[in-house]
Amino acid sequence: MTLIVITPTTKRAKSEDSMRRWLDEIGPTEPISREAALHLVCCSDKDLPELLAAARAAKERFKPGVITYSRKVFIPLTNLCRDYCGYCTFRRDPADAGAHTMTPDEVLEVARAGERTGCTEALFSLGDKPELLFPEMRQTLRHLGYKSTLHYLEAMCQLVLRETRLLPHPNPGLLSTEWIARLATVSPSMGLMVETTNTALLAPGAAHDNAPDKVPAKRLRTIQDAGKQGVPFTTGLLIGIGETPENRVDTLLAIRDLHERYGHIQEVIVQNFRAKPEIPMAHCPEPTFGEMLRTLAVARLLMPDVNIQAPPNLNAPYYEELLEAGINDWGGVSPLTPDYINPEKPWPHLDQLRVRTEAKGFELRQRLPVYPEFLLALISRSGLLSEKLRAAADDYGLAKLKRAA
Repeated sequence: MTLIVITPTTKRAKSEDSMRRWLDEIGPTEPISREAALHLVCCSDKDLPELLAAARAAKERFKPGVITYSRKVFIPLTNLCRDYCGYCTFRRDPADAGAHTMTPDEVLEVARAGERTGCTEALFSLGDKPELLFPEMRQTLRHLGYKSTLHYLEAMCQLVLRETRLLPHPNPGLLSTEWIARLATVSPSMGLMVETTNTALLAPGAAHDNAPDKVPAKRLRTIQDAGKQGVPFTTGLLIGIGETPENRVDTLLAIRDLHERYGHIQEVIVQNFRAKPEIPMAHCPEPTFGEMLRTLAVARLLMPDVNIQAPPNLNAPYYEELLEAGINDWGGVSPLTPDYINPEKPWPHLDQLRVRTEAKGFELRQRLPVYPEFLLALISRSGLLSEKLRAAADDYGLAKLKRAA
């Protein structure tokens, strides 16, 4: 397959005076407009420090003095997937080397090991409905005693919730309203990346060619349906896969619109594409670090009251610069399991992350997979999930730290 990459275009402001206008219009509390965002996401290197200063100031008004992270284990429930994305190394076909669906014993072994190292999150990652494409997955599910991958995921979330102190956070792909409701009883939060609203990336040879679950409207619908049910939701965008700076702004605006309507977006991740030799996009250019900083800063200014996160392992060693761009969270970091999506990029050691975060004047705090501002609604309900959340949360809604065994 010949990969077609839609090269990002950069629309610079006509003059420094024009750019100065947009920087001067950044207010202390109100989110910026689309027009301002389009100019700022393409600002010059000269204007970048001022953009970053505005983003950090907005972060400090939102959650001053603290940067959070979630101590997690990564549970790759199955890496079989019916989507063939041009940048993915996680997915497998059944006959591929490394293809695997975890057994309940394997899931519990990882979760208990995480519990011993002080983790509070079990991040479930999996391919999207692989049984619809692969008879081998249907056979595996029958052997395990489940009708579908989502039925199996639900059971494994329940198993971890019942048998350990960890809280499940599933990333299951597209979901119906029924499945959102079912998974919400066994997990306090869930996630689905929008990635991009650029439908051109579905074209033959583009990043989302032959990926039926990456249609932007379908992904936005899942997030909207979660909002209607009040489910705390993590989402975000993936930059450098062929989209333009304008596409990045429009993806952020689509997320902002959903949050303004339903108030359920707990976290927006800005993730940067990393090239790998074994993927169709192996020779595609990665986004520059400057593009990463501009996108993060604009995300903060578009959504000043939403948690903004950037993966530290994909941006090492430039942790300090990410903090300057207005993030308030490092996302999930594991002391035990690799990042199975980007296995070549190890997590930073938590002691190192703490030292470097504190060097920028912030306190590093461990949170739960659900953010504190969404916790009260969850613990007010009855049931096992509520009980586990009460036991896991401290007085600030962050992780109640326990001594690791």
